[in-house]
Amino acid sequence: AEEVVRLRAHFETFNQRLAEGGTIGRTLDFLCQEVHRELNTLGSKCRESGVAERLVEAKSAAERVREQIQNLE
Repeated sequence: AEEVVRLRAHFETFNQRLAEGGTIGRTLDFLCQEVHRELNTLGSKCRESGVAERLVEAKSAAERVREQIQNLE
């Protein structure tokens, strides 16, 4: 449950930074790293195959977002 709470907080911060605009590439890149860490932690704790598959998809999506953010800089 802790990881889910932190993920939500990271997503909220991510959305706030996007709304603010300005020079936000590094901040968003850092938040993507944090999201990836939380997803990894969830994956190591989860033993259900359906959830594990979704975590892999989520990690892939987070990595695609991170690649796009790195193009901002």
